[in-house]
Amino acid sequence: MVFGVKFKNVLFILVGAAIFSFGLVHFNMQNNLAEGGFTGITLLLYFVFGIDPSISNLVLNIPIFLIGWKLLGPRTFIYTVLGTVAVSVFLFIFQRFHFAIPLNNDMFLAALFAGVFIGIGLGIIFRYGGTTGGVDIIARLFLKYKGYSMGKTMFMFDAIVITVSLLTYLNHIQAMYTLVAVFVAAKVIDFIQEGSYAAKGVFIISENQHDKIASEILIRMGRGVTVLKGYGSFTKHEKEILYCVVARNEIVHLKKIVNAVDPIAFVSVTTVHDVMGEGFTLDENKRPLDV
Repeated sequence: MVFGVKFKNVLFILVGAAIFSFGLVHFNMQNNLAEGGFTGITLLLYFVFGIDPSISNLVLNIPIFLIGWKLLGPRTFIYTVLGTVAVSVFLFIFQRFHFAIPLNNDMFLAALFAGVFIGIGLGIIFRYGGTTGGVDIIARLFLKYKGYSMGKTMFMFDAIVITVSLLTYLNHIQAMYTLVAVFVAAKVIDFIQEGSYAAKGVFIISENQHDKIASEILIRMGRGVTVLKGYGSFTKHEKEILYCVVARNEIVHLKKIVNAVDPIAFVSVTTVHDVMGEGFTLDENKRPLDV
């Protein structure tokens, strides 16, 4: 496709935009909750002046489109325009064909579901290379050039917009529940953006059984093991350190193997948020897996 745009990415950006817009209309707008970033500004304009968010969302993002084109390149620009326009379209649809979700005035549930829907929607859009304009672009730039997570960057901007909303149309109770929704959304965004697979990375140090442990892992689990060279600061001896990445449901099996070969081996387990390569995203012939 043009500029390397992929149909799969386009499809998931549309899905993410639909989830995001559904949450905004059915939980934020129905329960008088604010939001952060440009979305929060559109809600502010809606609650104070009655301006349709589907229209203000497009108007506010026109200058950001130009920044996105110059700094992020044509492909991201296309994804950004797609995400922003899709959000406006779905906002227009859901506002006119919405249904009430009775929560019995439970603002905590409203805030929780608002955060989950918005977080999932934005997380999907981000994961497939898109944005919804506004602060999303700024968050992507911070991720690209500063290494800051998108969720944390957006949380800072959200706090500013929510403060302004508090001074205009929110009461303090609504403002606090809005912060809950924003916090939940930020965590969900990071979860989806960093990878929901969450494999386990295992470091194994054995005095004299490292070769057998590596062989047993390969034979009994089909997992490769990398041997790293290490140095003990206390013993002053060189050590062979094994490193292996396994699925979460394989970690118990791996620890049993290590314990059976060397019960006194040192084992350190870490969480790996995203994995690419053979056994995870590629098969033994280096071909992509359909996952």
